[in-house]
Amino acid sequence: MSPGSEQHGLVHAVTFEGDGSGMALAWNEIASSQKPIWIHLDRTSPAAQEWIKGASGLDPHTCEALLQEETRPRVVVGDAGILLILRGVNLNPGSDPEDMISIRCWVEPRRVITLRREKVMAIQDLRDRLTVGKGPIGPADFVVALAGGLVARMSAVVTDIEEVVDDFETRVLENAEKGLRYKLSETRRTTIMLRRYLAPQKDALGQLFGSVCPWLTAVDRSHLREVLDRTARCVEDLDAARERTQIIHEELAARMAEQMNRTMYLVSIVTSVFLPLGLITGLLGINVGGIPGTESHYAFAAVCGLMAVIIVVQVFLFRRMKWL
Repeated sequence: MSPGSEQHGLVHAVTFEGDGSGMALAWNEIASSQKPIWIHLDRTSPAAQEWIKGASGLDPHTCEALLQEETRPRVVVGDAGILLILRGVNLNPGSDPEDMISIRCWVEPRRVITLRREKVMAIQDLRDRLTVGKGPIGPADFVVALAGGLVARMSAVVTDIEEVVDDFETRVLENAEKGLRYKLSETRRTTIMLRRYLAPQKDALGQLFGSVCPWLTAVDRSHLREVLDRTARCVEDLDAARERTQIIHEELAARMAEQMNRTMYLVSIVTSVFLPLGLITGLLGINVGGIPGTESHYAFAAVCGLMAVIIVVQVFLFRRMKWL
């Protein structure tokens, strides 16, 4: 990439050669290209934002949608092209997958403009595939390939979540509950965050599949249908994982309540056993005259024997009443 390209916020620009390959272009070569082109920009670059608003030729509403800070997956099909906003899992080092990265696309029959803030692995894959001649052959194929790349990485993350939930279920069955509630809460949070963006992304792809766009061929729609089905499966798997974590959470709560009840029951039994003994020792310990046995050497032994008999009788009664 030339220094001029970096100054304009250009990550890369590549032509679609029509055979799966692409040729890299510098910033000053973009305007003169006679072939379909893919322009990938850094959304945080002021120069890139200025180019989008001015020299790109896009209408103000499209520019605003491409540059706004907060987005949700959606698609808008117009006469000039398709506005497509998708989300992908964040696989950058030091990031959490649920912190999903937004990728904004404007797709025309002969031009694709994409913008991102952080590096998107699916975008890099497309760039690498074009380099070796195995990439998309044009803008329509690019849309399908990008959506497919995003859902492929999403599927891997969802599979990892399912494996974690399976481990939780095994640990609950084995009563290995130490530290499980915190990890379970983290997994539920990840599942909810992923579904928050993946569900509308499924709706957006469904809208694109059902749209009337003449340059989306039957082959493109067939591939897009496959991507849509995979996205729907991811949403269903996330729903299932969320429900399973809820069931595990309820099982943990029930076990904790049962353990607490057993503890309180044991405390109640011990209290019931020692209550009459405490009454006897309390009566004999008051500091007034007339306490029986004060002059007898056998009084202490007699009191201890009496308390032992009381304990035996209580245990017998508790067992008879099935309290023990």
